[in-house]
Order: sequence, then structure tokens, then C-alpha cells
Amino acid sequence: MKALNKRTAPKSVAPEKIIQFGEGNFLRCFVDWIIYKMNRKTDFNASVVVVQPIERGMVDWLNGQDCLYHVNLQGRLNGEVVNKLTRIDCISRALNPYTQNQAFMALADQPEIRFVISNTTEAGIAFDPACKFTDAPASSYPGKLTQLLYRRYQTFCGAPDKGLIIMPCELIFLNGHHLKECIFKYIELWKDDFGADYQGFKDWFTNYCYVCATLVDRIVPGFPRKEIKQIQEKICYEDNLVVQGEAFHLWVIEKPENMDIDQLKAEFPAEKAGLHVLIAESEKPYHERKVTLLNGPHTVLSPVAYLSGINIVRDACNDPVVGKYIHKVQFDELMQTLNLPMDELQQFASDVLERFNNPYVDHQVTSIMLNSFPKYETRDLPGLKVYLERKGELPQGLVFGLAAIITYYKGGCRADGAEIVPNDAPEIMQLLTDLWATGDTRKVAEGVLAAESIWHENLNLIPRLTDLVTADLDKIQSLGMLEAVKTIL
Repeated sequence: MKALNKRTAPKSVAPEKIIQFGEGNFLRCFVDWIIYKMNRKTDFNASVVVVQPIERGMVDWLNGQDCLYHVNLQGRLNGEVVNKLTRIDCISRALNPYTQNQAFMALADQPEIRFVISNTTEAGIAFDPACKFTDAPASSYPGKLTQLLYRRYQTFCGAPDKGLIIMPCELIFLNGHHLKECIFKYIELWKDDFGADYQGFKDWFTNYCYVCATLVDRIVPGFPRKEIKQIQEKICYEDNLVVQGEAFHLWVIEKPENMDIDQLKAEFPAEKAGLHVLIAESEKPYHERKVTLLNGPHTVLSPVAYLSGINIVRDACNDPVVGKYIHKVQFDELMQTLNLPMDELQQFASDVLERFNNPYVDHQVTSIMLNSFPKYETRDLPGLKVYLERKGELPQGLVFGLAAIITYYKGGCRADGAEIVPNDAPEIMQLLTDLWATGDTRKVAEGVLAAESIWHENLNLIPRLTDLVTADLDKIQSLGMLEAVKTIL
């Protein structure tokens, strides 16, 4: 078996146009796979320079393979089972700014650099006032980026065409807005270091750098430890950086307020490459769609499935009863609460169910049920309220899902003897323990719905909600979960 490097495998050469903060599994399986596809299908012709955002990371591993590696995509796509391997060759080199700071800062001097992409975890987009302009480098990601931007401003004398398009992929809503705010804070913090350049640099960043909010969606399990030997035998290379991900992908990029949407589409031609990359006026409706139609069903299907004796999400989808329950919540209830075109919503919901039914991933329903009440509050409660407002009645499936969560938090054992082990904040666990100790389902329902520490309001004030939750709790107690589900289908 051959080592994987540019002497043993072909590697394309293209101008370095992208600086990527982050070398982890997600960026390599998602963004770099997209760049690879764009290079193959359009005239994008770009390579990526990877920058390690923290002191310890994987750049030595990447450089050891000349930044070549394979992506293994698995799952269902358009009804077909997918299990495909692709060798990615669009990363030119990888830098550690803590040991190669001069090389890192010199990226600002390269005229063809146009994009900055990042995934530094949710905690990465944060302002740290302890960072100094003279740090080499600043410890925070926004601090490093501000240092780089100022160097570029100086090198090209504030030229308008040398601004950068910045697309963070951190999993926080309006990530670009948060990143832009952090950069402005560093500009103010370091204004004395910038001296006479302060206002000019600030104006250049404001007018000629374009910070996008984005939404990313692809499940990436990471390095395939169980299958790595078989994969290496198949590809005939000793690739130690193989990364597995699901076949589905979605990237929504919100156009920045200071850039025309057609210009962004022309500069980043992912749609032209046939990729599921949407450059949109606003990320918000797509964020709501994902939270509502992917995370929302996950939250309620998990306790219903588990208390019905089902452990895997895929098996829940294929169960004749629980599968119908999932479909009801997804299509008949949550979908009706969103404001995108119905054909788009139906396609996305169908894609979600296809992803839930991934034959390669044994997704344990118990892994979803950590902190179920806060998840319900953000993922399902908004839909419940909108449905009531639009339809004049409460959505049966979502109400039943709440009753299932409350029942799960009772603890004990399933019918098959498996122990039920709920996991949430101590105060929530104590509340449920005390309420279930009363033996009165009405008191349980009222007590949970009244918990403003969970809901930030008293849900008993929602018309008929207390009555319906109580009725569902009674049905689950007397009939068992599976028979109780049937009563609402």
C-alpha cells in the first residue's frame, strides 16, 4: 500500500484564493469538498491555504500527506444508497500561525486571496479584550483575522478590490454578524496601534470587506475507525485523514449588505456547479426551516420511539406506527408553520426523512434526548404556537411529543426492562421527580407547563394545552406508548 502524497497521487495546482481557519473534519468534508467540486465543474480554479486556529492541531498531519485526503460520503440521496470515495486535492498547504507567524501574515500580501472561510467551533467567534495587536498571533480567531486584514489594508494601500469575502461556518445563528461585530471591537481596541490608519482601515473594512452569515448542514461523523482498513485497501493508499460524512449537503450564504447578490454568485459559483449552495438575501428562513423540520422532529420522535422500544432513528422511521407519527409531525404540523414556498419545504422535509433513514449511521435516539425540555422550547414550541394561531387548534403530534418527554423524565424502565435514564439540568430533574411523586398527571402537566425557568412563560395560559397534555399523559400511562400514539394518527 502506497503512502498518500503528491509523488504517489496526482494533485492539481491552482492560485491560492481562500484562507481557511480550521483543519478539522467538518471543513475538510464540507467546504473543501465543495471547493473541489467547484474547481472541477466551473472556472473557479482556486486552492485553499489552511490556517490552524489554535496552537495544537492537525496541520503537520495534513502537510505530511501534501494536504491530500479522501472524503467518504454515505447515506441515501434521491432514493439511492450512496457510498462514495473522493480524493480531495484543493488544499495547497497548511500553516500553524503560532510557529509560522510570518508565513501566516504574508498571506495578506497575496493579491489573489479573496475569501476567508472558518469553523473555529461555536466558541471561536468571541471578542477577547486581552488580545494585543502585537501578539504573534492574537489568541482569538477574530483577533487573528483583524491582524491579517490590517496587514492587507497596508500592503495594498486600501485598494477597494483587495477587500475579502468572509464566510464563517461556525454553528451559531447569524455567525457573520457576530464575527463582524468582533472585528469592529478589535479595530476600536487597537486604534492607537493603527494610529493615522485607524479611520482609513475602519472605512476600508466597512465598505470593501464582505462578511456573510451562513448556515451549514452536513452530518460528519469523522474518521472511520471501524472501516479504515477496508477503505485503505479500496483506495490503495495509506490515507490517515479519511473523513466520513453523509451524502446530503446544504450551505446557505446570506449576501452581505454592502454587496450585490449577483456579484457574490459570480465570484463564488457553487450554484453553477450544481451544488446545494444557496446564496440568498437572508439566512433566517433557512435557519428556521432547519431548526423546525430537522431538529424539531428529532426532539419529539426520540422519546416516542424510545418508550415504544425503538433505539435507532432509522428504525423509528421504518416502524409502521412511529413512522406515521414522524410523518404527521413533519408534514402535517411543523411544515405548516413556515413561510417558504411549500414545494421547497416538502423537498427539504423529504430530504430530512431520507437522512434519518441513513443505512450507515446507527443514530441512537437517547443521544438526542439530552436536555429535551430546552430543545423543545427552541425547536417545537414556536411551531406549536404558530400552528394554533393559523389553524385555531393545537397540533396533536407536537402536544403528544411534549407528553412523551414528560413521561420519559419519569424514569423507571421500559416494557422490555431497559432502564430509562433522563439527563438534564439538576433543577429540571428535581422538578420532574417531585411532580411525578404526586401520582397526579394533572399536577404533573400543570407543574411542567408552569416552569418559567424552562419556557420563560407560563404555558398553562395557552388555550387547552394543559388539558391535552394531561389527556396524553393518561393515555401513555394506561395504554403504553405505542398504543397511545395510535390514538392520534
